[in-house]
Amino acid sequence: MQLTIEKLVYGGDGLARLPADDKGPGKAVFVPFVIPGEKVEASLAENRRGFLRASLNRVLAASAERTEPGCPYFGHCGGCQYQHIEYAAQLRYKTEILRETLRRGAKLDLRAEIKIHAAEPWQYRNRTRIRVQHAPKFALGYHRCASREVLPVERCPISSPLIHQAIEAVWTLGRNGHVPQRLHGLQFFADHQDQQMLVEACVQPGAGARECQSFAASLHQLLPAVVGVVVFASWSSEDETRQYAPLSTVRAEPGQAIGENALTYSAAGHDYRVSGGSFFQTNRFLVDELLRTAIGNHKGRAALDLYAGAGLFTLPLSQRFDQVQAVEASPHSFADLRHNAPSNVKAIRATTERFLAERAAKLAPDFVLVDPPRAGLGEKTARAMGRMSVPRVTYVSCDPATLARDLLVLLESGFRVEEAHLLDLFPQTAHMETVLHLAR
Repeated sequence: MQLTIEKLVYGGDGLARLPADDKGPGKAVFVPFVIPGEKVEASLAENRRGFLRASLNRVLAASAERTEPGCPYFGHCGGCQYQHIEYAAQLRYKTEILRETLRRGAKLDLRAEIKIHAAEPWQYRNRTRIRVQHAPKFALGYHRCASREVLPVERCPISSPLIHQAIEAVWTLGRNGHVPQRLHGLQFFADHQDQQMLVEACVQPGAGARECQSFAASLHQLLPAVVGVVVFASWSSEDETRQYAPLSTVRAEPGQAIGENALTYSAAGHDYRVSGGSFFQTNRFLVDELLRTAIGNHKGRAALDLYAGAGLFTLPLSQRFDQVQAVEASPHSFADLRHNAPSNVKAIRATTERFLAERAAKLAPDFVLVDPPRAGLGEKTARAMGRMSVPRVTYVSCDPATLARDLLVLLESGFRVEEAHLLDLFPQTAHMETVLHLAR
């Protein structure tokens, strides 16, 4: 079928419509790797009751914003969606998507300017998660588009140079039979200078650090920047729940370290211990900007940092508020939070939902910062925040759809949006980071 692309939607696809007929308006058709205004030829891939999905065959009339992708795997790898779009245009489309998502989901016609914080479009990732396949032959790679099949990749242009070296090193070891058979996932985490690396190795139950000793030694020999390998056991490579999170985020058991079990990551004048299993932001060029944007000029007596992780926002908050309570559920991140936190921070291990259910009515902080995973706050937590006596909230979000859902509840409780920021932490992809400053 031949289609004209109307707009991009969250997730990366373009939206087109079939012609109307006697049964009503034409169905919506979602097509990947297109740009608004383009005329394309596409083939039906999936027929749902309310919409169609199609695969792109060829572009009949290309947009002037179309550019040559910077990665040989683009269009096959499921990691990037926007490499065919010039970077300035990517930012404009993401802004439009954010505005429309808030309008549809939160019933908010955002009148405030969305302040855009651009990034270096390539080599920005300090953390990259990759799959290990042993049969029918060794491969290191990402999932293919719309598939759980592993696509072998030997380079990743959005990852840091050190991570690229690590990918090359593991390929060398795998081709020579030096990667353990029960190792099925790796995550590379580079420090702020891209000079040191911590590796998480995910293995099948029953395997452990002893089985990975030789692999870790060989990897360090090829790449001395690898200061440690932390081994975690899991049933499969699909049991993670947080995008961009460590392979071990949802597991409570400690990892087994070969060498160092943590890196020091510096951001905005603060040093953070980040251990294997802890969550930390992935854009090595925009971490400082994210901190400045989220904290802003807020200061006062008491602050609350929810989903605190290893304390990324907690430390700068501790310099601007007399007392800070930081809440984190993951045992790995909580251990780092407690290590990183200064004396005026009370680190609390709990889920945010449980913490607010038990204590929200007793709390009256001057400021609350929330940085939830992609699932967002959820209605129960958003309503608990709405009932809390707090004049200002900063919401840091990596998913505009769940942000809009939560924001609807917060707006109903009397908050208004004072500032909106789009930080492009994930160039070349459909993902975006949003920071909203709310007040009432």
